[in-house]
Amino acid sequence: MKVTEHLKKADKTLISFEILPPLKGQGVQSIFDAIGPLMEFKPPFIDVTYHREEFIYKNKSGGLLEKQVVRKRPGTVGICAAIMNRYQVDAVPHIICGGFSREETENALIDLDFLGIDNVLVLRGDPIKSEGVFVPEKDGHVYAIDLLEQVRNMNEGNFLDEDLSSSTKTDFCIGVAGYPEKHFEAPNLKTDLKYLKNKVDSGAEYIVTQMFFDNSKYFDFVEMCQKAGIDVPIIPGLKPITSLKQITALPRTFHVNLPEDLVDSLSDCKTNDDARQVGIEWAVQQSRELMERKVPCIHFYTMSRSGPVKKIVEQIY
Repeated sequence: MKVTEHLKKADKTLISFEILPPLKGQGVQSIFDAIGPLMEFKPPFIDVTYHREEFIYKNKSGGLLEKQVVRKRPGTVGICAAIMNRYQVDAVPHIICGGFSREETENALIDLDFLGIDNVLVLRGDPIKSEGVFVPEKDGHVYAIDLLEQVRNMNEGNFLDEDLSSSTKTDFCIGVAGYPEKHFEAPNLKTDLKYLKNKVDSGAEYIVTQMFFDNSKYFDFVEMCQKAGIDVPIIPGLKPITSLKQITALPRTFHVNLPEDLVDSLSDCKTNDDARQVGIEWAVQQSRELMERKVPCIHFYTMSRSGPVKKIVEQIY
């Protein structure tokens, strides 16, 4: 079932989760261990992130360096199939620009369609750490909207090979990301909203936000989207803080602000366990307020750790 269909039929705020593929070498059981404790809450869908390859350089004889490609977290498509088979819940794979040519993207989407996967979340993806800035693949997409348009074209039966006849249309529900505090590369929030509106006009059917820790950021974002003519569901994304180092790591990595009250509470913590409890309590407060405002769904970024999220949902659901 499509994400939008789940949202339309719900009579209360839904709960969904996002997980990471396991590190290369680990089995699918690590995924089941991560999400199994959360299945009692009956999530209608589970997102599975995609992590592109990265490069490392190994020393060779003569002082030369050899560039090698590594895939630290492969398996998104297979994990989606495993989740759907084991739990009978819809899986939402992330599809990214980085690491794919247009032909490879088309083939991946065909595989997903054959597996009966109805949803995709379309993203540009992060740059490789060793490169610093995003560099597309040869004949790949530069922007998420270009990738989105390829998915939409396949939904209309248009494939890269124009000579194909009687092509079977795909039927993906397309989600995109939204940034209540703006994407870090956008010059300002107004410009970022213009890009988001273009994605909706090009076929995006729902939005999932970047994590935020101040609900007013989300409510203001929704209001600005509505004024800009964006009328698709906007799902808030939450992540509980689970360690002291995240006080600085989260703002640096995800370009989000932490409210002063939250930082003050975390600064009083002596251990990671203390910080984790503060993070859980803060997320519970956020969730309750969001549910009071009747948001369509709350999407939890679990980082494949079910413990803190389970404690939150137990208190709100």
